[in-house]
Amino acid sequence: MDFRAVFVLCALAGPVLGDSAISKPRSCADIRQFYTGKGFGTSGVPQAEISGEHLRVCRQGYTCCTSQMEENLSSLSRKEFEDQVKESGRNLQASLNGQYKSFDGYFLELLNRSEVSLQDSFSASFGSLFTQMSSVFHELYSDLRRYYRGANLNLEEALNEFWARLLERLVRALSGEHTLSEDYLECLAKQAETLHPFGDTPHELKSRVTRMVVAARFFVQGLVVAGEVVRKVSQVPMSVECVRAVMKLTYCPHCMGISSAKPCPSYCQNVMKGCLANQADLDPEWRNLADTMLQVAERLNRPYSVDAAVMSLPKHIAEAILYMQDNINTFNNKVFQVCGTPPKSSSPDEAMKRGTYPAEEISRTSGAGLEKVLSNVSRKLSEVMQYWVQLPSKLCVDHEAKTSDASRCWNGIAVDRYLPELIRDGLASQINNPEVEIDITKPDMTIRQQIMQLKIMTSRLRNALKGNDVDFQDTSDDISGSGSGMCSEEQCFHGTRVMVPSTNRPGHHPSPPENKKVVRGLSNRNLPCFALYPLSLATVLLRR
Repeated sequence: MDFRAVFVLCALAGPVLGDSAISKPRSCADIRQFYTGKGFGTSGVPQAEISGEHLRVCRQGYTCCTSQMEENLSSLSRKEFEDQVKESGRNLQASLNGQYKSFDGYFLELLNRSEVSLQDSFSASFGSLFTQMSSVFHELYSDLRRYYRGANLNLEEALNEFWARLLERLVRALSGEHTLSEDYLECLAKQAETLHPFGDTPHELKSRVTRMVVAARFFVQGLVVAGEVVRKVSQVPMSVECVRAVMKLTYCPHCMGISSAKPCPSYCQNVMKGCLANQADLDPEWRNLADTMLQVAERLNRPYSVDAAVMSLPKHIAEAILYMQDNINTFNNKVFQVCGTPPKSSSPDEAMKRGTYPAEEISRTSGAGLEKVLSNVSRKLSEVMQYWVQLPSKLCVDHEAKTSDASRCWNGIAVDRYLPELIRDGLASQINNPEVEIDITKPDMTIRQQIMQLKIMTSRLRNALKGNDVDFQDTSDDISGSGSGMCSEEQCFHGTRVMVPSTNRPGHHPSPPENKKVVRGLSNRNLPCFALYPLSLATVLLRR
């Protein structure tokens, strides 16, 4: 009797519970508004939720997204992500370009001020003698500008040629009573290497000015190369796996009707770390470049700054000319002993009067402008030193939920807590990334090439710290070293243009693959085979 009563009550309650359990499909009004707001038409957009078996990226539950809508939103998420990366890169590139223009403008103005100081002081101090030598000084400053701007010019040779031309002009001007033939002048030039007609000034000038101008040249090249690396890396397209992960992160919640849920912080960063895994591998060499440029900036600023080096050029050259004037008779007598005494001139020129020291003020400069320029560049370099590993977090700022909402955020499946741990940066670490499938054995070649350019530029800057220009040195020993960061002939660049290695060239292997080890010394290994031929022939003949 009790059993029947229960059965009757259940039968009567059934229809009531059934009506409440079978809810009507939810309206897709919100997704329609969102979808049209993104620039798409409403044609084909469901009025209410439909079954989601057709979805390829989002979860296949009830959804407001058709296959076409998912495809459109996936393409949109790809474009928005790539635009974000490019925009971030453009901002950094513009900042680096601004720092380049600031230092470049200052240094060129510094050379101009130094040349004007020389012209003004020398015309007053040396009179007509300066007129005869003015073209030599102009060529010197032209060479300094060309070298700084990246010309394929050996600065040490250019300075040597300057002193050789200056010596010839001075000897002609100060030896007016003699007729100097080309053979005599050639002999005189050879003797100058041992007689030191300008005293120690050429050596001192070369050690000071060369070090500073070399450092300035590669400092601006470093800024240019950094900007180019940012530009090229920021244009690297997304992988198919990354497109799926970003779509799932950004627009799948809309398809599921939970558009208000923001991604969990660790979830968003894991997606970004996976998508930017190759870019993160730039970090070590990027930091090496920035750190080395900071060292060069410090070298340019003190203790003997580039300001002092360039602005003291007129003073040092004046000292050399006066030394030559004071010792011209001794110098001529020594040259006459080796090269012979040149014939007297039929119309001797009037002897040049001894010049005077130019005003000391021409070598002075407060250095305040340089300090400000280098301070700004150094500050920016310090700020962007971790750019590539901070980029995932930067891109997640506008997307992810607040930390306080960590248990009520989109985790890629539902609104809940995100349990997987935060993945480390770099391609090798992505083997454990739960959000983006990546083949860690296939790095992006464009980014690998840019890593090489960073290594090359860092190596050049380190040489510049020592006053060396690797374009005009034998670096074969350095190149062979593992991880030396030096470059082969076709990888090195002259000036601000970097030669990117060809993608057709085989990659560098720290240790050659097993199947290639037999290549080395192959001809020697074939020699025993040739020795066996006559032995085999003799054996056959004996058997017969």
